[in-house]
Amino acid sequence: MRFPLVPTIFVAVAVATMIGLGIWQLQRKGEKEALLERFEAAAELPPIAYPSLPDRSLLYRRATGYCLEPVGWRARGGQNSDGETGWIHIASCRTGGGEGPGMQVVGGWSESPESPEGWSGGEITGVIALDQDFGTRLVADEPMEGLEAAAPPDPQNIPNNHLLYAIQWFFFAAAAAIIYLLAVRRRWIDAGPAE
Repeated sequence: MRFPLVPTIFVAVAVATMIGLGIWQLQRKGEKEALLERFEAAAELPPIAYPSLPDRSLLYRRATGYCLEPVGWRARGGQNSDGETGWIHIASCRTGGGEGPGMQVVGGWSESPESPEGWSGGEITGVIALDQDFGTRLVADEPMEGLEAAAPPDPQNIPNNHLLYAIQWFFFAAAAAIIYLLAVRRRWIDAGPAE
C-alpha cells in the first residue's frame, strides 16, 4: 500500500490550523482579562465630564453630562437594578452647538416600552456604558420621573470564554488526528502485508 501523502498533508495542515486557533484563543483570554481589569479599575477613577465624542476607552468611568433637551427616545430590552427584565429608556440629547453627535442617556427602566414624558433635560451623573448604535451612553444614577433605576453597567457581566474556545480547538485537532490515524491504520490492515 502506498502512503497517502496528499490526505496526510491536508489533515496535518488542518490540525496545525486548529492548534493555531487554540493558541490564539489563549492569547485572547489574556487580552480579555487585561481589558476586564481595566474596566474594573475605571470604576474607581474620579468622575469626568461626559466626552463630546464617543470614546470606548472610557467605558465604566463615572461621568457627568448636561442634556440641553431630549430630541428623541428609544427603548431597548434591559434590566432594572433588581434584575427584573423590561425596557430601558434612552434619550438622545442635544448637548450644544455642533460639538458632536450629542449624548445618549439611559434615563431608567420600566415594564413598558412607552417613552417617558415630561423630562426636559438637565445634568445627569452616571456610568459610561457601551451603546451598539452610538458607541457610548450614560446610564443615569437617578431614574427620571416615572421610571425605576436601570441596572448599572458591570464589567463582571462581560463573558470571557476564550479558555473554553481554546480547549474546543485543541479537542478538534486531537480528534481529527486520531480519526485520521485510525483510518490510515485500517487501510493499512485491509491492504494486507506488503509483497
